[in-house]
Amino acid sequence: MNARHSMRAARFLAGVALAVALVGCSVQASEQRKARTTLFVGVDASGSFKHSGYYDNAMTFLAHYIYGHLHELGGLEKPQAMFVASVGGQNVNEPKTFHPIHDFDGKDVAQIEADLRKWFPPSDKVTDFNPFFQEVARITKERNLVLAPITLMVVTDGVPDAASSNTKAGTRELFERINLKPLEYLARNVTVRLTYVSPKVGEQWRAYVPRKRVRLWTVDAEVMKGWKNQVQAEVDLTKQDKLWKWVQDNVDFRVRANKV
Repeated sequence: MNARHSMRAARFLAGVALAVALVGCSVQASEQRKARTTLFVGVDASGSFKHSGYYDNAMTFLAHYIYGHLHELGGLEKPQAMFVASVGGQNVNEPKTFHPIHDFDGKDVAQIEADLRKWFPPSDKVTDFNPFFQEVARITKERNLVLAPITLMVVTDGVPDAASSNTKAGTRELFERINLKPLEYLARNVTVRLTYVSPKVGEQWRAYVPRKRVRLWTVDAEVMKGWKNQVQAEVDLTKQDKLWKWVQDNVDFRVRANKV
């Protein structure tokens, strides 16, 4: 009798152990499927973006955007890692400082905006997208962030600089020189989001910038201006549901994969 009870107990414990193992594998697989995004933020600090009239609006929006993601407000996803850098400089191929997520810990929206304006005053002479993309690829590989989805959210007028070439500003050739190859096989899901572009520039990016797997999303400057209309006066940021839904629907829109 004791032997039978012992065998039953052993089978029961083995069954429990198997169930726990299966649950553990399921949870681990679920966590892998829900791998949090790595977020790279690019800031166009060129004089041309300042003259466009959108720089101030963009800095205020970006402060809200970063704060909202870091605190998962309104369902926004908190990135596993975040880096913020300029997409311009005084010269072509100028090294960039990528500010990590730690530089934003414990700061409110006003403090984040103040830092953004201090780090990225609108005094850059050139807008240089390619070095920014190359640095994103380098950081991703060095920090072994290749398994998670990668998002590049850039506030810019989207116009590549013609100062360093003999090409006329705004021409097709300038857009064809934008190099997304460093991002192509960096991760399974790589999305470039351009905000504050004109409808024409957005179309030029979609039509002329060579890409295969990289997903591209553009938001017109006139649309971006509307984010302030979603902010409810005297309402705490944690309850600004209209604002965070607007961000999800217009900026963080889930883009379909490109056909290779």
